Amino acid sequence: MTDWQQFETEAPEFAAAVRRCFEAHRHHVLATLRGDGSPRVSGTEVQFHAGNLTMGSMPRALKALDLRRDSRAALHAHPCEMTEGDVKVAGRAVEVPDGEELRGYAAEIQHEPGTFHMFRWELHEITHTSVVDDQLLIRTWHPGAGITDHHRS
Repeated sequence: MTDWQQFETEAPEFAAAVRRCFEAHRHHVLATLRGDGSPRVSGTEVQFHAGNLTMGSMPRALKALDLRRDSRAALHAHPCEMTEGDVKVAGRAVEVPDGEELRGYAAEIQHEPGTFHMFRWELHEITHTSVVDDQLLIRTWHPGAGITDHHRS
C-alpha cells in the first residue's frame, strides 16, 4: 500500500482525474466492515490535506469505530452526472493520532482536536470508470504496477 503522494508521482494525470471526481462534490460513500464482518455503508466527506487523501468523522461514529477495529475500507466518489467518470478507492483508512498532522487538519476544518476522528488513506487500488468513444473504459492503478486499461462494449 502507498499514500496519495506516491500515487501522484506514479500516475500524475490519473491522480488529477481521480482528485477532480472527489473535489466535484462534498459527500461520498464509505464502505467499512462491522464487527461481525458484514459491510456497512456510510456517507463521508474527504479532504486532501498535507498531500494525503483524508477524511474525518464525528466522535465514536460507527464508521470510525469500524475503522479503528479493521482499517480495510473502500471509498466511492459521488458519481453525479458522470462527466468526470466514476471513482473507487480500496485500501486502509488509518486513524491519525494526536500530533502535528492532526492539529493542522483541525485548523483547516475549523474544529478542535479531540472533537473528531481523522483518517489517512493508504491506497491499495484505485479504479476510474468512464465512457470513451461509446465504450466503457475501466482504468485501474495499483502501487508499483502502474495503470491497467480494460475496454468493454
